[in-house]
Order: sequence, then structure tokens, then C-alpha cells
Amino acid sequence: MTTDLRPPKVLMTKIGLDGHDRGGRVVATYLRDAGMEVVFTGPWKSIPEVIATAQEEDVDVIGISSLASDHLLVPKLMAALRENGLDHVGVVVGGIVPDRDERDLLAVGVARVFHPGASLDEIVPFVDRLAKNVRQRRQGL
Repeated sequence: MTTDLRPPKVLMTKIGLDGHDRGGRVVATYLRDAGMEVVFTGPWKSIPEVIATAQEEDVDVIGISSLASDHLLVPKLMAALRENGLDHVGVVVGGIVPDRDERDLLAVGVARVFHPGASLDEIVPFVDRLAKNVRQRRQGL
């Protein structure tokens, strides 16, 4: 059992050039309303910016929203997380992701891909459990 009583902390962001952030905003709001601390960066973030924010904010989970193939950058993000000692951070992706790309994302360590129509009743508990698992791994439990 974790002794960290802080609420789960989630970084919601978009990498690449896709500016469609409505879905990410909706999910961020629901995570916040569920008691999580949410850092929302908005669109057009580079991988180094996401890494810096994740480090500065000490997040448990990074949520990436993708509607225009920006999920194809996630393997580079996962490598950058490892290179920066952040491989403990959980990563989820939401948006339009073809099946073949979903398999590739899961293979590089993404915890889950949520497709359009995924219910918030499904997303919120998953992110909460993922954050708690991340904290337990960090504490060596």
C-alpha cells in the first residue's frame, strides 16, 4: 500500500502539430473533477517540452491526445522518458489511433490507448489505478 496521500498527478498534453484539443480538455476536466491534479499544456508541445514539464511537475501519468497522427511521435516520447530517468511515468494515449499503430504503442510501453467513444467511466478509474501503480513502483512496494 502506498503511503503517498497526494492525489494522482496527470500531465495532459498534445505533441506535434495537431491543434485539436477538445477531447483532451474534456478528459482533463473529468480527471480533475475526480480529484486528480491535472497539468494541462494545450497543443503544439515538443517532446523536450513534455519531458521538462513531466520532470518539473513530478507527474505520475502523461496523457497524450491525438487526432491527426501525432500518436506516431509517442515512441520517441517513450524513448525520451527512458533517457531522462522517467520510465516509471505511466503513459496513455487517446484519440484516433489505427489498430496497427495501437499495437506499436503498447509494444513501446504505452499503458493504454483510448479510442473515440471510450467512456469517461472507463478512462478515469484506469488513470487513477495507473497513477497509484506508478507511485507504488517508485516507492519499491
